[in-house]
Amino acid sequence: MTHHPRRNGILLHPTSLPGPHGSGDLGPAAYHFVDWLLGAGQSLWQVLPLGSVGPGNSPYISPSAFAGSELLIDLGQLRDAGWLSDADLRTVPAFPVGRVDYDAARRFRMAHLRRAAKRFFAHPAASEHTAFDAFCASARGWLDDYALFMALDSVHGGNGRMWQDWPAALARRQPAALHDAQHKHADEVQFWKFCQWCFARQWAALKQYANARHIEIVGDLPIFVAAHSADVWANPALFDLDPQGRPRVVAGVPPDYFSATGQRWGNPLYRWSAHAAEGYCWWVERMRQTMRLCDIVRIDHFRGFESFWEIPAAAETAIDGQWRPGPGEAVFDAMRQALGDAHGRLRIIAEDLGIITPQVNALRQAIGLPGMRILQFAFDGDAGNPYLPHNYEANTVVYTGTHDNDTTRGWWESLAHPEQEYVRAYLGKDDAAGDEIHWQLIRLACASVATMCVIPMQDVLGLDATHRMNEPSRSEGSWEWRFHWQQVADKHAGRLAELARLYGRQRA
Repeated sequence: MTHHPRRNGILLHPTSLPGPHGSGDLGPAAYHFVDWLLGAGQSLWQVLPLGSVGPGNSPYISPSAFAGSELLIDLGQLRDAGWLSDADLRTVPAFPVGRVDYDAARRFRMAHLRRAAKRFFAHPAASEHTAFDAFCASARGWLDDYALFMALDSVHGGNGRMWQDWPAALARRQPAALHDAQHKHADEVQFWKFCQWCFARQWAALKQYANARHIEIVGDLPIFVAAHSADVWANPALFDLDPQGRPRVVAGVPPDYFSATGQRWGNPLYRWSAHAAEGYCWWVERMRQTMRLCDIVRIDHFRGFESFWEIPAAAETAIDGQWRPGPGEAVFDAMRQALGDAHGRLRIIAEDLGIITPQVNALRQAIGLPGMRILQFAFDGDAGNPYLPHNYEANTVVYTGTHDNDTTRGWWESLAHPEQEYVRAYLGKDDAAGDEIHWQLIRLACASVATMCVIPMQDVLGLDATHRMNEPSRSEGSWEWRFHWQQVADKHAGRLAELARLYGRQRA
């Protein structure tokens, strides 16, 4: 990606946008945010995975690697289409301010989506039916399995029940049982397809609006998928499962900066030999779908393609895992052949944080992908720290912090005095104070040689640790943060635009 100009962007997941229905969505606030990015001199909008949230409301544990989140569908556009009425949206619960109450938002939104779907199928216009049918046909490779999975889960799931706990004929996908289920749950299957069609239409319109203003979407592709997902249910041979279909081993990372006991994510691991045997077809299609939604794709936990941490499924923590070899360059060769540009390049960012070996760096460089550098990791007193800007190479994406980090103000306030002194010395700011530290690090990131610079919205607003998006290994209370426009002053866009001008990061 070295052919791209210097650029700036903001990290903000759509759920963090303002809006009247309990969580941010693809409605007016999203378009207003694009306009704000334009005024702030930004050309990138980075989001988290766009799929439905899973346990703990994490977008990284979705029931599908291909489907979009139903909670992001703007209900106002469904009203405009005639599938909801003004009266339907007149009474809204007292949702909390500044955070997402996922249970309350889900109840409200899903009830209205079901009402809209019922009206759509009862009185479909010819053009709408044609568009819906065309979408279902184009997405059949993943949509049929996903819609049936969600329909069956609504009947046989709940209370922690996994698909492996369903009736055996359905869990093992016996053709006769699947055929019967398709007919028995036809209306529910159609509902889930309707939701995906609505998401796809709304997201495509928003992306087109952003692209027309020279703002590109940076998406996020988690390397692993959820055990309880349509992907594992429909493709068990591609995953390392026991005879009952449950993960034999699970994913995670060893002890690191974030956790003394490592992180036990619990995702099933891939049977890479099976992926190689099919020419990495599943991966190619997964990347193709993500590239439809986004202009640039950040691959989460890139190092897992070189080697991954394998944890026994029965282990309670990640300590007792072991490194196992990944597929290396082969999976990217398949992607480049199918999806690369005229020069065979892929617009991918490698999330190469954590324990990174020379072999991981060699793989990233062989593929030609930029890595990530986090300023909050830089100030340990070692001038050779790779996260310090003077050690960057140009083919890099720099962040003050990511969704897994504290806000910059929260990070600063948690530093011991000697560490704060080192930050001040590096910045050349003996009087650096917490109320401006976020802008000093934003300036440092913008001034760096890194081709791309992405700043979390919380840091632009100078928010403290209570506004953190995620705390790794914390199972509850993350992913809830939202902002409101009253927090955003003219100076925020003005300062960002000035930094973009000063450091050559203005849009072309």
